[in-house]
Amino acid sequence: MTPAPDLFSGGPDARPAAPPPPSAPKSVPAAVAALSAPLSALPGVGPAVAKRLREAVGGDRVLDLLFHLPERYASRLPVSAPSEAPEEQEVVLRALVVSLRAARSKSGRPYAEVRTEAAGERLLLRYINGRVDWLTRQMPPGTERAFAGKVKSEGGAFSMLNPLSAPPAVGLPPLEPVWPLVKDLRLSQVAKAVAAALERLPDFPEWQDPHLLRRENWPGFAAALRMMQAPQEPPPAATHTRLAYDEVLAKQIALALVRRRARERPGRSLVGDDSLRGRALAAFGHPLTRGQEQALAEIDADLAAPSRALRLLQGDVGSGKTLVAALAMLRAVEAGAQAALMAPTEVLARQHLRTLVRLCHPAGIRVELLAGSVKGAERRRVLGGLAEGSVKVAVGTHALFQEGVRFRDLGLAVVDEQHRFGVAQRLMLAGKGESGGGGESDARQGADMLVMTATPIPRTLLLTQWGEMAVSRLTEKPAGRRPIATSLHGMRQLPEVVAGIARALDRGARVFWVCPQVTESEATDIAAAETRFAELEQRFGPLVGLAHGRLDTEVRERALRDFAAGRTRLLVATTVIEVGVDVPEATVMVIERAERFGLSQLHQLRGRVGRGGEASYCMLLYDEGLGLASRERLLILRDTEDGFAIADADFRLRGAGEALGTRQSGAPVFRLGLKEADAQDRLIAIAHRDAALLIEKDPALTGERGRAARVLLDLFEGPETIRTLDAG
Repeated sequence: MTPAPDLFSGGPDARPAAPPPPSAPKSVPAAVAALSAPLSALPGVGPAVAKRLREAVGGDRVLDLLFHLPERYASRLPVSAPSEAPEEQEVVLRALVVSLRAARSKSGRPYAEVRTEAAGERLLLRYINGRVDWLTRQMPPGTERAFAGKVKSEGGAFSMLNPLSAPPAVGLPPLEPVWPLVKDLRLSQVAKAVAAALERLPDFPEWQDPHLLRRENWPGFAAALRMMQAPQEPPPAATHTRLAYDEVLAKQIALALVRRRARERPGRSLVGDDSLRGRALAAFGHPLTRGQEQALAEIDADLAAPSRALRLLQGDVGSGKTLVAALAMLRAVEAGAQAALMAPTEVLARQHLRTLVRLCHPAGIRVELLAGSVKGAERRRVLGGLAEGSVKVAVGTHALFQEGVRFRDLGLAVVDEQHRFGVAQRLMLAGKGESGGGGESDARQGADMLVMTATPIPRTLLLTQWGEMAVSRLTEKPAGRRPIATSLHGMRQLPEVVAGIARALDRGARVFWVCPQVTESEATDIAAAETRFAELEQRFGPLVGLAHGRLDTEVRERALRDFAAGRTRLLVATTVIEVGVDVPEATVMVIERAERFGLSQLHQLRGRVGRGGEASYCMLLYDEGLGLASRERLLILRDTEDGFAIADADFRLRGAGEALGTRQSGAPVFRLGLKEADAQDRLIAIAHRDAALLIEKDPALTGERGRAARVLLDLFEGPETIRTLDAG
């Protein structure tokens, strides 16, 4: 086999090589600020590319781009002729473009066909959804290009599907990172932006324990990022492990500081007489479950104790955790204090508002909403009521802990869907109960905190992720809730599923139909929400509504209101309905391409039905090409409604990185986390012990390693975390 060494020669259009390690920065804060700059600050990143990068990396900082690790590395063998290419091996070769034309597959799918010759052999290139006019500008007939991909033999001829290409002077490297992309974002654009970002990356002071570094043979933080993002050779496993541990350690240090701060600061005893609770329960009209009674007793004991309370309330889907939280808030009000509930989205905040109004108004308690949509005179009225104390219960979003919000006497802060908030955000809300928060009580030293989640957390994570936090679990469902019949259906059964939905609509049912993404991807053949909506609307007309995250807030809210009111009865949606949507009349849930979701997320979505007294159903549509492991996951969901058992299974099968995912494709809690559950769990356990030791020796983080750890917190948790902790 004859290599083609000149394919990799440099040229004016060559991709940037990995930048050399920079010299020491003038100051660490300046270096962190450079990495916190928006993506648009990078050379060559205009508004359109910045928008696509933000969508791909999940943030707008240069650092977010550096944390967007490649999903794989393309290792290419240089060959001279297609016949020299090993089967299923990526290769790179040089070919002469002969002609281009538009074509269609047997199924009618369009593609662009490029005929080339390489070393006297015919090589046919097919670009699915490729545009001939664009390709002709890139590779006009008679020009020579470098192509990379897998060569397939077709009866003496050769072909490549969607190969990468470049001018011969630029070439295609033998090892190239392949990052996760979004529509209209190209690998070359990511590579250019990453190269520019790496130029801003300094060698920070080492925050890891030196004994651990030597034992694990880990590189430095900046070196590890360079090895992952711009490798000269396949990076060793220790490189990714180092970065995964950095992220885990940052979270563990932040949590350790929260725990220490909670222990050191005196609290106050909040004791009530059940007068308000009694009226609220009478308005509720149903007795508490045994689990709710037990959880409430544990919370009451926390509130009555003189120390500050910090408790996690886990409530499985439909277990009634909001009622428990509301009764806990009323206990704080009975004791003469205020209470606030913070939710991650306005949809969920408004859902909680309806529940709190229903429970608190019969007790004569004023409840107000504070969110981004509350503006002008209405906002001033709410802020005035919080400051003077006439608003006893507040519910809202991030707006609750903004600087201008002052409480007269905040005694209890409740945070829902806790994993969607950073440590600093939770602390800032609790800090509204401290001196200077707007009240006059000398005894007030910060609010008690109750964090709650409807996402069951695996026991293995509870021990390390939350450590000393007290935990209450709700495992029962309120009386009257019926089991949800869950069934699996291959996508080829879609016509039968639609026919079944038609019969359900004829009976007056309300139906959710969840799709995994919003717009049709060029790289996949997945029906998007808008496409599915158009198809179902054509059959069922005005009965069909649409809700997804890219709609204007008011349009999406109106779609949800129409469905709740019954004006539409089939709602096509993405995972915007995962939390905060309570429609007891909804009895059918269809989840398309269910294999693309995490188990815990599927369980959350299923929980949107079965909230009334009627029999409810969940239909999981999956790709017929499903592997055994993916099918096992769906069978677990079919066979149990126990969210805690499902979470433990999700942790075992998919790993900690995806068990608690919040994005619709199962985004990890740890952005740099390892795929192997056991390996990630080991890192969490080590970091938990390491962080506890560090905080015990250096609680203010002023020693040499402590100062370096502050940089780590800046990078992973945000500078507001340190500012909030220092302020305390």
